[in-house]
Amino acid sequence: MSTHPIDFDPQLAALLPALEGYVPRKMTLEQLEHFRGLSRVTREDLIGDAKVHCVDYSIPGYQGAEITVSVIARQGHSVPGPAVYHIHGGGMVMGTRFAGAKPLVDWALRHDAVCVTVEYRLAPEHPAPTLVEDCYAGLLWMAANADRLRFDPNQLVIFGGSGGGGLAAGTTLLARDRQGPKLLGQLLQCPMLDDRNETESARRFDGVGVWDRTSNLTAWRAVLGERCGGPDVSPYSAPARATDLRGLPPTFIDVAAGETFRDEAVAYARGILDAGGECELHVWGGAFHGFYDIAPQSDVARACISTRDAWLGRMFARRAPPAP
Repeated sequence: MSTHPIDFDPQLAALLPALEGYVPRKMTLEQLEHFRGLSRVTREDLIGDAKVHCVDYSIPGYQGAEITVSVIARQGHSVPGPAVYHIHGGGMVMGTRFAGAKPLVDWALRHDAVCVTVEYRLAPEHPAPTLVEDCYAGLLWMAANADRLRFDPNQLVIFGGSGGGGLAAGTTLLARDRQGPKLLGQLLQCPMLDDRNETESARRFDGVGVWDRTSNLTAWRAVLGERCGGPDVSPYSAPARATDLRGLPPTFIDVAAGETFRDEAVAYARGILDAGGECELHVWGGAFHGFYDIAPQSDVARACISTRDAWLGRMFARRAPPAP
């Protein structure tokens, strides 16, 4: 437990008592099914009465196992344009492809973007490397079906938050190293990047806020087993382990100042910049993990969402350079 006071934004701090038992804090593996039950967002929850289509496809995942992706596009979409590949959050141990996917509906309507969200298999039932390999398989499928889905493959951005942010970063590394789909950008919100939990923020936020140190350790051990924290961890599963961050697409990273992932997100952004890449970083003062989804009407969340969406709009105004 942190011995230092945590100065959360008053609008967010007021919500914390009501979140007790509904957001992971001090989560153990024995509590996972409880939190999985709370994180089951449905198609209806996501779409509502929005004027979009949502179509499912069964595709081959890692080692040929069947996984599902959903394609979200504006009703009447016909002209190829921008696209987003989404990887949901949930610490890689919970959530569905519809969790955290509300921005996809907004972007389909605002930008006429084609959006794909992937149902990767979860740990501990499916430990690493299954999770990131499922995500990469979904990206390959999306890129191979650009004509069928009617999007421009040179305007494809990858997007993930929390555990999905870490998987998006790992999938981007795989795409670079395997000469896979060319990505226009990567958008990482509060990303889960480092299994070692050795940063100051990883130590400080235990029993505090949302998704604390204990919950994080529980999830990483589910993903990596006995390898967690040791020397034999792939950067595709834990991107903070990457020693070469050259050749990545333009990147947006944001993170809450009051969360476990703060320092690893800042370090990853610095690593991209030090490698000569392009990275926009925002650390939102007074916020806890996932604040933009939990309290979207708060002042800090509105600023965060506006900043994120403005970056995406700038990316969509570009086109990825052709592969060499």
